Amino acid sequence: MKKIGSILSVLALLVFLLLGSSAFAQKKTEQINIEPPFWWVGMQNAELQLMVHGKNIGETRVQLKAEGVKLERVSAVENPNYLFLDLSVSESAKAGFFEISFLKSGKVIHTVNYELKARKQGSASRQGFTSADAIYLLMPDRFANGNPANDDIPGMLEKADRKNPDGRHGGDLEGIIQKLDYFNELGVTALWLNPVLENNMPANSYHGYAITDFYQVDPRLGGNEKYLELVEKAHKKDLKIIKDMVFNHYGTGHKWTNDLPMSDWVNQWPEFTRSNYRGGTLTDPYASEADQDKMLRGWFDVTMADLNQRNPFVSNYLIQNSIWWIEYADLNGIRMDTYPYSFKEFMQEWMLRIRTEYPDFSVVGEVWLNSGPMVAYWHDQKHNFDGFNSHLNYVMDFPLKSAISRAFNEANGWSTGVNALYESLSMDFVYGDPNTIMNFLDNHDLDRIATTLGEAINKQKLAATFLLTIRGVPQLYYGNELGTPGLEHKGHGQMRNDFAGGWPGDSKNAFTAEGRSPDENELWNHFRALLHYRKNTPALQNGRMTHYIPEDGVYVYFRYDEKQTIMIVLNNNNQEKTIKTARFAENLKGFDKGTDLLHRTWFEQLDEISIPAMDSRVIELKQNK
Repeated sequence: MKKIGSILSVLALLVFLLLGSSAFAQKKTEQINIEPPFWWVGMQNAELQLMVHGKNIGETRVQLKAEGVKLERVSAVENPNYLFLDLSVSESAKAGFFEISFLKSGKVIHTVNYELKARKQGSASRQGFTSADAIYLLMPDRFANGNPANDDIPGMLEKADRKNPDGRHGGDLEGIIQKLDYFNELGVTALWLNPVLENNMPANSYHGYAITDFYQVDPRLGGNEKYLELVEKAHKKDLKIIKDMVFNHYGTGHKWTNDLPMSDWVNQWPEFTRSNYRGGTLTDPYASEADQDKMLRGWFDVTMADLNQRNPFVSNYLIQNSIWWIEYADLNGIRMDTYPYSFKEFMQEWMLRIRTEYPDFSVVGEVWLNSGPMVAYWHDQKHNFDGFNSHLNYVMDFPLKSAISRAFNEANGWSTGVNALYESLSMDFVYGDPNTIMNFLDNHDLDRIATTLGEAINKQKLAATFLLTIRGVPQLYYGNELGTPGLEHKGHGQMRNDFAGGWPGDSKNAFTAEGRSPDENELWNHFRALLHYRKNTPALQNGRMTHYIPEDGVYVYFRYDEKQTIMIVLNNNNQEKTIKTARFAENLKGFDKGTDLLHRTWFEQLDEISIPAMDSRVIELKQNK
């Protein structure tokens, strides 16, 4: 027995040594993470701040040696698992790898090869979206499933379930790639995808706004490489890509939640406190500081931690992340979520940094406020009451969207019916440049326009005509072209419907004319005709506009430049109307003929024009010869 005991003791010792050795090896090879994961030489701003994360990495000393790269500062913060390295990347820096070493007690315990890449030729002069574009917004999880194999990924908490309107349905980037010809056929020129970054949350994160990794596309959508493939193939088909970004909050499934770099990385409260969602308090001259503070520092939701952009490390992290994605993915634009919810001084700095690197790049902010002056405060202009200029070059026109939703349902009155459209556009004097406003009928947060207008095809066609012929940048939401219904108050999943035909085995395929109903084809063809006409008509893209006070429910306006004049007539009545055109003489001068794009009608005279009930005319005017 003694001999057996000795043998067991030896075995126990061996097991201990092996386990100890294994633990020691794990400690020695423990991984550290650096963000941004790489950078570029030749940027306008030479400063680069690296966030280093690893067990007790803050207790190390840092060395690096690289031609043209200087370590300016090392910041150890209250959490020893983080270090922030401030580098200066001079003009003499070369593309390639250099070593960053982390030392403890004089010994190197970690070495990282960090890469500086060469920039793509012409990167700084990239062209963003403009008023010449027509943007198509889609939710990747709900548009098309091109690769069912990635519906469920090991390690990702939420699994696909198409039966759950608020669950993941399996749409992905491959599905979008396979449908690129559809966008060309329809006539849009840019794609805005709801956020594609990792959302590793237990439930209800299909929408993408609860980010858990700012540098990785969600693997259930296809990952970073598939995103790059999408951008490249879209560009080959003359489609621009707009990335949806979120600076206000992140998903609580992020590693930060249980390992904050600093206690003020997020906005802290004694108990959970929501934002009051009252963006108007930020420009209200009578607003209390308490209301403004709750708007800015309150959390958007229990699963979305509110970032504190007044912390300079948070600020730099977010700014560099957006620049990284522009450069890495060759983006044409950014749509910034919940724009006023972040501290405005930070957002101003962000826009200046973006426009320093990319002077012609486009950013549109979600400024969900209900009046023109409130929205205009956040637009790029120099005339705000407090001197603040956001330098944000595009904003979303929520007041006009509200007017559209009402206009074609209301009786025509002094400020109702089509007069609501007239009144809304008459407020454009508050904007620096009305052509840099994004117009839309609905989006992923709102009742679908088809439902708002009672699923009436004629009303939807009127709304489409208006959207695609006024100033600014038109934005469609996937399904607008089909009259897809959906109500927000029945749950967000109800207006984020799957696109019929996007999934293998779907009984209907709305991507083809054969798969659409007669009503769907009527509406789709209406959108297509207007989109293709707009694409080839500079007067509709960036021409001037003159409109006339609606009379008897008929709204007339003109878009024109030196070469073209387009007359648009909207009849918001349940009966045909004939209008005499003498009152439009200032815009009709020199014209006596015209062609109606929508009805393929040739007008030999313009003294009187008849418009069918609840219909529109888009007339390209012809000069006298």
